[in-house]
Amino acid sequence: MHPSNIVLLEFHPERDDLSPDKELRNGLSVALRMGKTLWLANDESVSIERLTLVEEDSRGQSSFAREHHQFALHDFFDLPLPAFDVEKGRINEADVEGLACDGKYMWVTGSHSLRRKKPDPLDGNKRTHKRLATVSADGNRYLLGRIPMGEQDGVPTLLKEVEHKGKRRTAALLRGDAHGNELTAQLKQDEHLGPFLAIPGKDNGFDIEGIALAGKHVLLGLRGPVLRGWATIIEVAPVDDEMPGSLRLTPLDADGSLYRKHFLDLGGLGIRDLCKQGRDLLILAGPTMDLDGPVTLFRWVGGAEPDGETVVSAEVLEHVLNLPFGQGVDHPEGIALFASRDGADEGLLVVHDSASPSRQIGESTLVADVYPLPSRKKKR
Repeated sequence: MHPSNIVLLEFHPERDDLSPDKELRNGLSVALRMGKTLWLANDESVSIERLTLVEEDSRGQSSFAREHHQFALHDFFDLPLPAFDVEKGRINEADVEGLACDGKYMWVTGSHSLRRKKPDPLDGNKRTHKRLATVSADGNRYLLGRIPMGEQDGVPTLLKEVEHKGKRRTAALLRGDAHGNELTAQLKQDEHLGPFLAIPGKDNGFDIEGIALAGKHVLLGLRGPVLRGWATIIEVAPVDDEMPGSLRLTPLDADGSLYRKHFLDLGGLGIRDLCKQGRDLLILAGPTMDLDGPVTLFRWVGGAEPDGETVVSAEVLEHVLNLPFGQGVDHPEGIALFASRDGADEGLLVVHDSASPSRQIGESTLVADVYPLPSRKKKR
């Protein structure tokens, strides 16, 4: 499958540098289109990025996204850690892995995952052993929250508080601390997922990498764990807590359960992103471990409106398309619906982690791909 179009993402050079060896454009983890705006995030930052789309070129072969505006998550949430760790000299990343919007709120999720230190090729045996034994938690990763949407000069924007027709909407975060939140506390005793909370994400441990909205409920797609080839989507219903700026989980069923699990047979792949398409759910699936491997887009018909806990077999899921991936680079990580200028053709925008040098133009521009999106298959 080859892209039918491209979008040039032009970031502000002064905001593109995350560290001496890391750029914002190199590790995009999520994409969301709203009208003429495109919302993105890098999983090693603590911010959300907004670009504004301009018209396609005369041939309709490429689009441009410019006017980079950055929204710091600390401006909206009381995160457990500051934006920068002075002692370690690094960003206290939120590992943003999902964005979704219902018109009133932008919902955002971090990975909720542990991390294991990565050995350096120049490390000796002793140092490599030590690094591979070092597992840590980044408190800002336990992020599940919502930010009110508003408009400034006709452009969608994020606001800490909005009042409309006597009703106030405020930014709020699922209650928790640097060691976890209410969701992870509930899952610790779960027979399927509990044992994996102590395992780093890239080791098939617990790792959220997608979010979608199902009415007043939130769907969270897991990259890991994959259980005997089956991936998991968690369904929760966060509501306002008594404490301002805080959310709590509310029961989904008469039995008082605060979450539901949906198991999907993705052939051994984990969920890398979720994207709502009407009543359906598009699922970007890829390897759960830290390796190159197949990347497939599935469609779960009716998945954006699940009715109780479900088990979705491979026969029920629609195989939409296979996406190309590189060796050590260009791992498809985020997807968004991206219709043509006249709206006649619906496409899928794909952004990548570990973007290859061939995608990088100048100081701070990146090439993202748009693929034709086949329509839903009709039942015979």
